[in-house]
Amino acid sequence: MRKLENRIAQTLKTDTRLVVQGRNPDETFGFVNIPPYRGSTVTYPDAQSCLAGKNRYTYGRRGNPTSEALENLWNDLEGSAGTVICPSGASAVTTAILSAVKTGDHILVTDSVYRPTRNFCTGLLARLGVETSYYDPLIGAGIEALIRPNTRVIYMESPGSQTFEVQDVPAIVAVARKHGITTMIDNTYATALLFRPLDFGVDISINAATKYPSGHSDVLIGLVAANETAFPALKSTHGDLGLYLGPDDVFLTLRGLRTMGLRLREQGANALLIARELESRKGVKRVLHPALPSCPGHAIFQRDFKGPSGLFSIILDIQSDEQVAAFLNNLSLFGMGYSWGGFESLAVPFDCTSFRTATVYNPGGRGIRLNIGLEDTSDLLADLDRGLAAMHAAG
Repeated sequence: MRKLENRIAQTLKTDTRLVVQGRNPDETFGFVNIPPYRGSTVTYPDAQSCLAGKNRYTYGRRGNPTSEALENLWNDLEGSAGTVICPSGASAVTTAILSAVKTGDHILVTDSVYRPTRNFCTGLLARLGVETSYYDPLIGAGIEALIRPNTRVIYMESPGSQTFEVQDVPAIVAVARKHGITTMIDNTYATALLFRPLDFGVDISINAATKYPSGHSDVLIGLVAANETAFPALKSTHGDLGLYLGPDDVFLTLRGLRTMGLRLREQGANALLIARELESRKGVKRVLHPALPSCPGHAIFQRDFKGPSGLFSIILDIQSDEQVAAFLNNLSLFGMGYSWGGFESLAVPFDCTSFRTATVYNPGGRGIRLNIGLEDTSDLLADLDRGLAAMHAAG
């Protein structure tokens, strides 16, 4: 593969972009993958360059060929003006929010938000003098009624990573633009392959690349992509916070991205098949999957998304801890662990009752979030049936 001309690169399909962008074997002595560049100090060729600060790279924390390759590939996928790399998904969230607020500001956050994001807003952000209000994820254009003179950010997450409500992003963005408010979204569920936020007018797209981009449950990384308006403040905030991720983790994420298209399609298809099967299983009260007509916001999902990924939830028709434990303890193929998006299937219990404020969470049963991996679906369904059988026996 040789360096691509822009006229050719712009015609490429997504799977091809994942393979070819962010690397140039002509610059790496013919090696297919750009190596991990380890280093802090970068020397200048002469005093004139040093005095003028003219060097492609100035200091290890400010970027190197490995991090630049990931940024370039992610910019190509997101259609963004720039990307910053953070040491975790949670760090990506906090960096994005901090880039757009100051003391005395107010932000609106979806009630279905990732729990650590809520903790940041009610904790550190509140101590910094920024107020947070939560809104119903299905509010759409009705969010205008919640806007204050000092509202600076509307923070979305769609679908919600536990309850999977799908937001009307274009409607919310239209309201935000009318009032000069920055919009940002946690797009970890979909990645830019299934939903491109910036194409819908969102200013900042956040991804816990720990999940699908790295894909192998061995890296913690966050990526934040922004349009031309939001990127300067994002880049400045990222630098001022001193954020950096080691080149080996960046390298592993680049390697994972090369196969993300294939994995997403397979895991999305597997998850949808299993979700449909579970709808008819005794003991499953409800399946929360955005591609199913019963899921809140399904019509919007059909309109805006290119397909599903491998994450969804089920509500079990039980109430006791003993039955939840029986279900989980009798799963052999599903690990019990937080995170998702890796090659392996996972199952974790959840309960939003205690922390939701803008909406009432009362599902009438116990919630289990499932990450569907790359195992055979017949094996996974048999495993879930064993768990359900044990759950019934414990009742």
